[in-house]
Amino acid sequence: MNMSRALDRAETVLAASVDGDAPLTAPNAAFFRQPLAPILTAVGMAVLVVLAISFARTNGLVAALWGAGGLAMAVWLRGGRGMTYDLAFGALVSVGVLAGEFLVGNGPALSVMFTAVNLLEISLAVVLARRFVPGLSVNSVEGLARFLVVCAVAPLPSAILSAVALDAMVGASPIDGFRIWWCGHALGLAVLGAFGLAVQRRHLLIVRRPARLAEGGALLGLIGAACYAIFSHLSLPYGFLLMPLLLMMAVRFRVAGIAAALVVVTIMAIGGTMAGHGPYHSFNAQNRALLAQLLVLLGYMPILMVAALLEERDRLAERARAGRERAERASAAKSRLLANVAHEIKSPVGGIIGIGELWAGGQLGKTSAEQVEMAQMLVKTARQVETLAHDLLDVARAESGAVKVELRPTDVAGLLEDVRRGLILKSETRGINVEVLVEGDALIAQADSQRLAQVIGNLAGNAVKYGAAGGRVLLRTAWADDRVRIEVVDFGPGLTLEKQAQLFEPFNRLGLERSAIEGHGIGLALAKRLTELQGGEIGVISAPGQGATFWVELAAA
Repeated sequence: MNMSRALDRAETVLAASVDGDAPLTAPNAAFFRQPLAPILTAVGMAVLVVLAISFARTNGLVAALWGAGGLAMAVWLRGGRGMTYDLAFGALVSVGVLAGEFLVGNGPALSVMFTAVNLLEISLAVVLARRFVPGLSVNSVEGLARFLVVCAVAPLPSAILSAVALDAMVGASPIDGFRIWWCGHALGLAVLGAFGLAVQRRHLLIVRRPARLAEGGALLGLIGAACYAIFSHLSLPYGFLLMPLLLMMAVRFRVAGIAAALVVVTIMAIGGTMAGHGPYHSFNAQNRALLAQLLVLLGYMPILMVAALLEERDRLAERARAGRERAERASAAKSRLLANVAHEIKSPVGGIIGIGELWAGGQLGKTSAEQVEMAQMLVKTARQVETLAHDLLDVARAESGAVKVELRPTDVAGLLEDVRRGLILKSETRGINVEVLVEGDALIAQADSQRLAQVIGNLAGNAVKYGAAGGRVLLRTAWADDRVRIEVVDFGPGLTLEKQAQLFEPFNRLGLERSAIEGHGIGLALAKRLTELQGGEIGVISAPGQGATFWVELAAA
């Protein structure tokens, strides 16, 4: 229990500097409330300056890898912002670099010059990152690409100034000075800066997952061992082993993992090369440095993009999953609402129908012809509401999965004939010729006969209501490859492509809400759901002035 509490406290302390999920807008006073991180950063910078100058000098003055800038930029960006904070942090950065310069024996003039151009470079990197890197996040393709551009641009002014100053002060080649400074400092900003910005609070939770921690440690160990074999005095020709290990790290641990691996690779590759080991040991110091820098920049850094792409895909997949869950919850709530409304409607509507029929029949007292007509209108309207309630209940059941279908061999031709007979008995079908056309033998579909009859009945009823102008409705069935196809054809006004796209939306009557044609706009939505429950497909073929053909395809029995 004590270890758990200690771990929680440690995570809280670390999260103050690595929580990428929190807004990076700490007030100015944050520097003075929590000065430990900036002070440790200054100490770390002094150590990195000493190491870089001691072990990675190329032309006697400029180092091939400069990690101090990357460390300062990452902590500066993660710590806070504001005039007071920036001035205080900039002062500590200057102290750290200056202390390191003095510790390695540089004179006052060189130390001050190097400190000034380093401060310029780090400040410019911070300003550009705040301006152009959205959310200071490198865990997306766009954010990482912008960050790498910042790392490439920020060292340019300092590289120019240092090259000119070194030429004037010690006669060093300005071209070599510029090239070495820019490559080494851009690499340090990109590698250490990316690692500093990529690590977030959620990554600290790996310490509570021993298997995951062991996997990450093993991969880092293998990467370190491969780098040692390649860039140490062994100089083994096994460089091809490093790429699959880095790709595996990117796949398993995304941007934070590959950023940590690149820190290891960069230090060992540059350090080993500058010590005269590795594949470039036969070149002079300046060319060795250039080749090692290009190897990391062009050979290994692009894997960061792969990791960012995978992380972005993960976020999109998570958003899609969350959106799907929200949609499913909303659909379930809607289905419950529809079911409750339908149940609440049915009882009072049944009472209205009963009273209306008694009134129309004269059983409630003597009635006039006008009262009988009014009672009949009341019953007719109430029955429409009752039908709506039944349809709402069916839609709710279908969407919630409560509708059970029993698939069995169904004679489609016989079912269409039954639908035709039921249709012609309705008063609205008078004057319309309803035909059944069977094109093929043994048209037996795997379907629920009751639900299929409901689907075809809905389609045929719509054909009569909306396509009555054609005077004819055709119910046709035929083979479609190895499936049974059923078509309900009317010869009415047809549908535009825009209306076809809205056909199966619930409660959408395509602008006919105020027409004399009765309906509620849920019949087609219900037909679609019932067809899908039977493993079938439904659609429409139509054009203005050419009628409409609604089709259903089902598996053959």
